[in-house]
Amino acid sequence: MMTLMKIYTILMDKLVKEKSKPKIYLCSPKKFDGCEHLPMIKFKRVIDKLDLSDFNAIIFTSKQAVIFTDELNKEWKNKKILAVGKATAKIAKELGAKDIYNPAKFYGKELANDIVKHFSNLKMIYLRPKKVAFDSVTFLQNAGIDVIQKVIYETSCIKYNNINIDKNSIIIFTSPSTIECFFNSFKWDKSYKAIVIGKTTLKALNSDIEAFVADEQTIESCVKKAHEIINFL
Repeated sequence: MMTLMKIYTILMDKLVKEKSKPKIYLCSPKKFDGCEHLPMIKFKRVIDKLDLSDFNAIIFTSKQAVIFTDELNKEWKNKKILAVGKATAKIAKELGAKDIYNPAKFYGKELANDIVKHFSNLKMIYLRPKKVAFDSVTFLQNAGIDVIQKVIYETSCIKYNNINIDKNSIIIFTSPSTIECFFNSFKWDKSYKAIVIGKTTLKALNSDIEAFVADEQTIESCVKKAHEIINFL
């Protein structure tokens, strides 16, 4: 039979191991269990009206674009939706869209080529943030796609002054903007490891930073990758 001292020793060993595990910092507006929440960007809608009557398809590349569009014009959900990323497709479905195409490829010219293949006969509008990582519209227009773009929101950095990130921590970045904002407030320690949500975000990091790409473009996949790294240490 296990003695009280033995039980106490096991519990204390477990507590020490838990405390020594690297912390996971999630630089996203969304909270996630087991992660230190460290949002990097805030969103602001920059238009008050949105007319979609001339279009039969909409391109969304972010969850926030869907949310703001739903605030502006409920008719968006009756259009054909091209939703880049699982989180974008998920929120579009939750808000009522029925005809959603979620492309398998998410990056730059690969995505643009996919749009050319599946949407060449539609009049499209790309509802986007002020700053984007790739000029998809110019590429699409050059390929003969009938598409225009409209900026519906902008992002800005959240500034941190009195927060210290523990050494050996794992930092999750969910967009190039989160990386830019992170370095406005923090310096990178060589003990840190980075998890990025995709290849475009990876390109925004300095090459000397140890970084890992999530298996899927979701926060869940980023957190899973972080735990895989912790268990390997």
